[in-house]
Amino acid sequence: MKTIVTLLLSLAVAGAAWAAKPPATVNGKPIDARTYDRFLQQRARQNKRAPTPEDQQAVLDELINRELLYQEAMRRKLDKDPEVAFRLQQQRINTLVRAVIDKEFADHPISDKELKQEYDRLVKGADFREFKARHILVKTEKEAKAVIKQLDKGADFAKLAKEKSTGPSGKQGGDLGWFRLGQMVPPFAAAVARLEKGKYTKTPVKTQYGWHVILLEDSRSQEPPTFEAVRPQLTQLVQGQRVQAMLKKLREKAKIEKNLK
Repeated sequence: MKTIVTLLLSLAVAGAAWAAKPPATVNGKPIDARTYDRFLQQRARQNKRAPTPEDQQAVLDELINRELLYQEAMRRKLDKDPEVAFRLQQQRINTLVRAVIDKEFADHPISDKELKQEYDRLVKGADFREFKARHILVKTEKEAKAVIKQLDKGADFAKLAKEKSTGPSGKQGGDLGWFRLGQMVPPFAAAVARLEKGKYTKTPVKTQYGWHVILLEDSRSQEPPTFEAVRPQLTQLVQGQRVQAMLKKLREKAKIEKNLK
């Protein structure tokens, strides 16, 4: 017990000495100990290890260099420059905006129940099927209809894709591998969802990339990801919803006049 008390007293004395003596001074101006500690902690997080003596010296040198440049900027009165003043103002606003959002989440933390409700809602409304398909991409509807006529006569889809398709998958016979509908542009996804296994589209499908003829080779059902696997994404989603709800309330109370047409 005596040893522990002695240790605590020595730490208290060391802390008091540290507080009285800053880690460095530059032209008589002290480097704030709290600033040094913050930068040192940040480096530790980046390196994923406890700070070494080399880290301590490196951080201190960075702060000394920063202070030298800051003093030089003030000597040149750059804080009075309109562009610099504008940037400083915007940084201040951004910092306060971030602070009010952080305070909102600190005062009202997101619960597991809230995340689970969002997870259940998304899983219920999602399509977890995967599809395996090929396609032939051409520039015009006329070309696509000509491809369909050849397929109707028994032409091999993969061989025709190698000959006709302008898409990057053409060299692989139009093979797109396995994908979910959400990975494809809406017109393409809708056409795939309507197809039966082994069938191809009888009318060309238009997207921003051109005209497609699509063959559905197979489909399969997939299990949804677990709650824990998508927890980070759910947290970001709910945070975004919370911020939007907060902004909605603020807008309802505010008097806003828009002058742009």
